[in-house]
Amino acid sequence: MMIRTKAAATVAALTLAAALAGCTSDSDSGSGGTTGTDAAAAGSAGGSQAAAQVLAANEADHAEDGDATYDAAKAVDVKLTGSSATTGGAGVKAAGATVTITAAGTYRLSGTLNGQVVVDAPDATVKLVLDGATIASTTTAAIGIAEGEEVVVILADGSVNTLSDAGSYADDAEINAALYSAANLTITGTGALTVRGNGNDAIASQDGLVIQSGTVTVDAADDGIRGKDYLVVEGGTVAVTSGGDGLKADNAEKADSGYISVADGTVTVTAKGDGADAATDIVVTGGKLAVAAGGGSGVRPADDTSTKGLKSAVITVLEGGTVTVDSSDDAVHSDAAVHLNGATVTLASGDDGVHAETSLLVDAGTIKITSAVEGLESADITVNGGKTDITASDDGVNAAGGTGQEQGGGGPGGGGGEGVGDYKLVVTGGTLIVQATSDGLDSNGTATFSGGTVVLYGATSRGSGALDLNGSLTINGGTIAAVGSAVTPSDDSRQGWLSAAVESAVAAGTTLHVVDGDGEVVTTFVTAKDAQILTVSAAKIKNGEEYKIYAGGTATGANVGGLAASGSLGSATQVATATAGEAGAGGMGGPGGGGPGGGRPGR
Repeated sequence: MMIRTKAAATVAALTLAAALAGCTSDSDSGSGGTTGTDAAAAGSAGGSQAAAQVLAANEADHAEDGDATYDAAKAVDVKLTGSSATTGGAGVKAAGATVTITAAGTYRLSGTLNGQVVVDAPDATVKLVLDGATIASTTTAAIGIAEGEEVVVILADGSVNTLSDAGSYADDAEINAALYSAANLTITGTGALTVRGNGNDAIASQDGLVIQSGTVTVDAADDGIRGKDYLVVEGGTVAVTSGGDGLKADNAEKADSGYISVADGTVTVTAKGDGADAATDIVVTGGKLAVAAGGGSGVRPADDTSTKGLKSAVITVLEGGTVTVDSSDDAVHSDAAVHLNGATVTLASGDDGVHAETSLLVDAGTIKITSAVEGLESADITVNGGKTDITASDDGVNAAGGTGQEQGGGGPGGGGGEGVGDYKLVVTGGTLIVQATSDGLDSNGTATFSGGTVVLYGATSRGSGALDLNGSLTINGGTIAAVGSAVTPSDDSRQGWLSAAVESAVAAGTTLHVVDGDGEVVTTFVTAKDAQILTVSAAKIKNGEEYKIYAGGTATGANVGGLAASGSLGSATQVATATAGEAGAGGMGGPGGGGPGGGRPGR
C-alpha cells in the first residue's frame, strides 16, 4: 500500500477583503505537479490500490450531511437591487454595490446586483442561500470569500442563479474566479447555478471544494472548477466548458492533497486543455463522467498545451460508475499508475487510450477503447479481470518505457540485438480483445499468460504481428487466439500451443476449427479479419500432437471476440495441419520475431 506523508492541516489565513473591492488579474494560480521521480516511486508502491485505500490516504473532505439544511426563520434576507442591496440583519452590511458578510450565519440572497458579495468571517461557517440571485462584477469576483472556516453555497429549491466576473485580472491577483474562496467551499441544494468565469477560472477554492448536489453549469476562460486541496463531486449535474482544464486540483506541495474524486452525479466536461488534472490522484467510484478534451480524438495533440482526458501525477483509479473520454492526447494518463477496477470505461484518443508511466492494472470493469494510436501502454501491464476491447492504429497493448538491457540474439526469425527492457505484460484472467494495425500485443520485455481469454488481431505485414516481444513468452494457462505472426513460447511454458499458416488467406467472417487426432473440435474461432496465420493456445492442446485446421461449419454458444464456446464441422474443409509446440511456416519466431518491439519508450 502506498504510504503518504501527512502534512499539517493548518493553512495561513488570507486577508483578501481589500483586494476583493477592486483588484484585477488574468493569472493562473495552478502550481507545478508532483515530480516524475516522486510519482514513479508512489505508483510503483501503490499501483494496485483500490479507491478506498487511495482516498483513506488523502486528506478527508470537509463536507457534512447537513450542509444543505438551514433554519429559514433565522436566515438573514439580503435583497439585491441593481447597484445596491438592502438588509436588516446583523453580520452583513451593504456599501454601494458591495455586500460584505462578517459573521457566521445563514444569508439568503435574491435579486440582481451589479457588484460583488464579499465574505470576510474568520473561523466562521457561513451559508449563502442563492434564491434567484444574479450577481455580475466588472472588476473582480462576483462572490469572493476572503476568510472563513467553511462557506456553503445552497441553491434554493427551484431557483435559477447566475454569477459572472471581470473580463480580465492582473497577473498577481489572488482572486481570479467568478466564485472564489480562500476557505473550504461546498455547493449544495436543488436549484441551478450558472457561473461565467470571463477573466480566468469559473469556480475556485484555495482549500477544498465539494459539490454535493444541484445543477451547476460553468463556462470559463481558463479552468472550469478548481479545488486546490481537492475537488470532490458527490452528486448533482455539473457541466463544464473551459478554455483551460475542466476539473482541477493543483496542490502538489502536500502528498495527501491535490486529488479529484467523483462519487456520484453527472459530470460533463468540454475543455480545450485537460478534462481533469490532478496533482496527485483521480478516483471515480460512481456517477457519470463524460470528458471531451482538446477537440477530441480526431484532433492532433498540441505541442504547447496538455489535452489529456484524465491526468494524474500519482494514480488514477476508475472503480465504479461510467467514464467516457474523447481526447486529442491520452484519454487516461498517469505519471505513475492506473488501476481499472470496476468502472464502465469508453475511450477515444488521438494518442494512447490508457497510459501509465510505471504500472497499469486491469482488475475489473468494462473497458472499450474505440480508437487510439496505442490502446494500453505502461512499463508494467497486468490484466487480472474485466472485459477489455481495444481498437488501435498502432499497437493494441504496449509494455514499454524505462531502462533496457541488450539482448544478444533472437530465436528463429527473431530480432537479434533488440533491447530487452524491464517491462512486462501479465494476463491472469478476464477477457482482452485487440484489433491493431500494428502489433496486437507488444512488449519490450516479457509476456506471461496464465488465465483469461485473449483474442489478438495484428498486422499481416512483415515486421508486425499479433504478438511481438523482445523477451520471452510464457503460456501457462488461459485461452489465446491470434491472427497474425507471433513469437514462440518459451520451453518452460506449461500449456500447449500451435501455429498454422494456410496457403491462401481466409476471408473475415470465416469459422475456423482446430481438430485433434481423434476428430474432436478443441477450439472454434470466427475470424473478424482476413487470416493467413492462426496461433492458438488452450488447455486441450498438447504439444507434440498433430492438429488439423478446418474452415467452414458452424460456431455455437457464447462468443468472445470470435472464440466460440463450441462448434461443429459440418461441411468444413481442411486448410492446414500443424504440430503443437512447433513453429508454423511463417507463423512464429523467437523474441523480436514480429519486428522492433514497442512503441515510444520514455514518453
